[in-house]
Order: sequence, then C-alpha cells, then structure tokens
Amino acid sequence: MKYHNPYKKNGTITTKVVCAVCFIIFTFLWLYEFQADVIAIAQHTLSKGVTHYNRTAGAFIITGVLCVLQLAVAAFTGLSRRTHALTYLPSMLLLAFISDVNTDIDEHYSLGAWCWGAPLALAVWGGLVWLARRMSPYENDDKMPLGIFSKRVWVNMLQMAVMMLLVALIGNTNAVFHYSARAEMALMKNDVDEALRVGSKSLETNKRLTMLRIYALSKKGQLGEKLFSYPVVGTSEDMLPMHLSLQILSADSIWKHLGAIPSRTCENEVYYKALERDSLATSAVADYRLCGCLIDRRLDAFVDLLPHYYEVSDSLPLPRHYQEALVLYRHLRTNPAIVYQNAVIDEDWDNMKQLEAEYPVPSERKYRVYDRYRDSYWYYFFYEK
Repeated sequence: MKYHNPYKKNGTITTKVVCAVCFIIFTFLWLYEFQADVIAIAQHTLSKGVTHYNRTAGAFIITGVLCVLQLAVAAFTGLSRRTHALTYLPSMLLLAFISDVNTDIDEHYSLGAWCWGAPLALAVWGGLVWLARRMSPYENDDKMPLGIFSKRVWVNMLQMAVMMLLVALIGNTNAVFHYSARAEMALMKNDVDEALRVGSKSLETNKRLTMLRIYALSKKGQLGEKLFSYPVVGTSEDMLPMHLSLQILSADSIWKHLGAIPSRTCENEVYYKALERDSLATSAVADYRLCGCLIDRRLDAFVDLLPHYYEVSDSLPLPRHYQEALVLYRHLRTNPAIVYQNAVIDEDWDNMKQLEAEYPVPSERKYRVYDRYRDSYWYYFFYEK
C-alpha cells in the first residue's frame, strides 16, 4: 500500500521555489546591473560590430535560457532534496563563462583556462550528482519541519551561495574596465553626465578612461575647469585615440568633435596644427592643446600657447586649472613671461605651502595636501607621478 507523505511533497516544492527565486534574482541583477556594459563590449567585439547588446532584453533572455537549462538538468538528475541546488551548477558555470570577459578583448580573445576548466568542473559536478543520488535514500528529514527556514532549504542556500561566489570570482570584476565600458556606452548615447559620473569617487583609472573623461569634459566645455578633479594617467599623447583604441565607442566621434578625422597616425601636436592650418579646428582644440601641456607639466609651452586662445588679464576669468597653472608658473620662474595674479588663487597657493611646511614627513604631507587640494592642478603637478 502506498502512503501520501505531505512533508516530502511540501518540502520539495519549498526548496525548489526558494532556489529558483534566489537564482533568478541573482542572475538578472548580475547581468542587468553589473555585467551589461562588459557583455556589450564583448558582443560588439566578437561580432565585429554587426550586432549590439540590449541591456534589458539581454538580461531577460539569458536568465530565461539559464532557467530552462536548469529545468532540463533537474529533470535528468532527479535531485530534489538537500542537493537540489546542484542542478543549478551548469547554469552558473555558463553564467560565469559569459561574465569572464578579458579586459583586452578588443586586441585578442581566448578561451584561456575554459578549455580544460569547464570539462573538469562538469566532471566533478557529475561525480557529486552520482554521489547525491546514491545517498538520497538515506536522507531522513521528511518528517522534520520543512518551511522556508528549514535545514533542507538552508543547506541548498549554502550551495547556491558558494556557486554565486564562484561566479563573482570567475567573472570580470576589474573596476576600471567596468568604468571605461560604462563610460563608452554612456558616450554612445550622448549621456555625458553619466560618463563623468562613472567611477568619479574612485582613485583607480587607466589611459582609456582618462581619454574618455577628457572627451566628456570637453563636450561640456569644462576640460580646463575640472580635468584634474579626476585621477589622470598617461601623457598628452594618450588624450586621443591615435595610439590607444576604444572598445565600442567610435573614434570618429572624438575626431569630429575636434574638427576632422586624421589621414594618418601622427603625434597629437602635428594633428592639432594641421587642423588649425586648414581651418578645420573646432573650439575644443584649444583646451585639448592647453591641457596636454598641463598633463605633461610643460608650463613654458602652456604659457606660450595660452594667449593664442584666451585673453590673459587679472580682471578676466580663466578656467580654474589655467589660473592654477599660471600661479604655479609665476612661483617657479625667476622671470615669468606672464605675471598673472588672482587674490583667491594666490591665497589658496599660500595656504597649500603653509600646509606643506607643517608636515615634514613626505607621506603625511601628501595625505594632508590630498585631503584639501586633490582637485587642483598643483596636487597633480607635485604629487602624481
């Protein structure tokens, strides 16, 4: 005679529902909130620009496909009690594979360790499934409380947590790569504010992200005002995609912003002068050239160029970093070609020098100056190497 066991049925359903909800929420948020821009870069690169990734549709479709895969695995393995979460491992493995995008994918793509890692992981998983099926008849928790806080559910949740952690460890979580990917996507949509917001609180950056921020600030007309509010790396040659590639944003957008697409690869100054010679240069070229001098710490070249683009007078406003550079230049040169004075900037300079004098230990001095003057050109000039 067969007996109906409501404990077993209800416990199994509860376990499956909790695991499914947990997986769907994690997968969708992982794809939509964290990996969307990186996946877009990967799809654009691998398809050579033929297809484009849609953040919302992609998250729904991939999540749906992974759920279908899990259902097929669950039907095949028959795991339903304490080891039901193991049916999600192939889906989690595929999610990790999708997320594992190398930062230089625009230069080369390789499966890397996946060639042997994926078969090995599946082999280990197969062994665990076999062992779980063998041990299933000996599980004796059918008459134990089987609600959402039961031991069976939490054993499965522990397995899910381990798999989620593995996805996070395997997937690309490089902060700067994510910043630059999101900035490029924002600039493609002409969302300059979003491009500048991404990673604005972080001290991490690279040459590509610096170039994207320079472009975004230039589009807002704030390059000379706020460039050094962000960490800056590289030289003036890294301000343009002449030698440094973009991953999804077309380089033509930057060239057109400055005036024209270069006919050949050359130094930035050669390109700027060619634009001005042929009357193709836009107003953005001026700040690109001036800020290039500041990035390279070429104060004399900056002072020579500045009068060509701005009227220099104590009574006329200049972008903040240009004022700081002129005050710095005046204090570093015995016979400065331009003597610029601004009461507010001069007071800031005096206060910074007094602050430096109070802290003879270099590391502490740098920290104190950073705390008050991290947004200034002076901090970049003296402390950023």
